[in-house]
Amino acid sequence: MKGHLRHLRIAPRKVRLVGDLIKGKRAEEAVKLLDFTIKKAALPMKKLLMSVIANAKQNFNKKPENLFIKKVIVNEGPKLKRWMPRARGKAYEIQKKSSHITIELGDITEAKSKIKNQKSKTSKIVKEEKKENKHNK
Repeated sequence: MKGHLRHLRIAPRKVRLVGDLIKGKRAEEAVKLLDFTIKKAALPMKKLLMSVIANAKQNFNKKPENLFIKKVIVNEGPKLKRWMPRARGKAYEIQKKSSHITIELGDITEAKSKIKNQKSKTSKIVKEEKKENKHNK
């Protein structure tokens, strides 16, 4: 379950601070964390997260308490280029940056089952290698 926010008029460097804050957290915990974060990017990030949670609940019948934030990607959007007059007839460029945000949610129950399957596969491989080593000696 993914959600996108495009053309947010905040620099990506500032938005990444908030994104890194919630990455890997449970969805409900992340919403509470964003409520009390004193950053300009916290409100749009919270709105996007709430939207993704609502979509997961409506479209995929997922429970919000089982969701966690798998990925938060903050990319650079288009820049608005403006000019500031300077001394002696010069002009300096000012870049007003924007961001594209992508939030991907995962289901905790599915993630746990995948981890169990991977552990069982690796343990089988390790056991087979031990048997081969015993036979070779």
